[in-house]
Amino acid sequence: MLKSSRLARVVTLTSLGLCCTLIAARSAQAGLGGSPMTTPAGASTSSRVVQGSSIVSRAASAASSSASLSQSASATYTVRETTFGSGTVVHEYVSSAGTVFGIAWQGPQMPDLATLLGSYFPQYVDAVKASRATLGRRGVSAINQDTLVVRSGGHMGAFAGVAWLPQALPAGVSGQDIQ
Repeated sequence: MLKSSRLARVVTLTSLGLCCTLIAARSAQAGLGGSPMTTPAGASTSSRVVQGSSIVSRAASAASSSASLSQSASATYTVRETTFGSGTVVHEYVSSAGTVFGIAWQGPQMPDLATLLGSYFPQYVDAVKASRATLGRRGVSAINQDTLVVRSGGHMGAFAGVAWLPQALPAGVSGQDIQ
């Protein structure tokens, strides 16, 4: 009896901690449809403002700040590049309102899609499960929905993917611009 109550207490505390972590992560609004991710320790960032198809300016820094995301009034969007210590590179496409509308990644390690996709991650997981149940295969995943597009694939040492919100793309920007 003592063992089972101790186990119940450990399970309860672990569950509570996990719930608090998930709530804190969601409240940060980082990821697709929210703010750009916070630069993790050991990573570097740079940003460039893109107007149409031309780069307006480029600013590099070891740590990100909201100042690196500032844009001119005529800018279409900002591309924020984060290079992780593992060598994986993530591009976040940020609207003039400061919202991430697209993400691209490439590198030897898969980035944390739960963080990158933010509140869209459950929708992605459900779509992947449905696709695999229907097609019965694993590997490259391609989700093409009205509200979310994700293409992800690769193998150990070489992963790549893109994700975007079709309804949030700025005027003149298409899914092909997310690279």
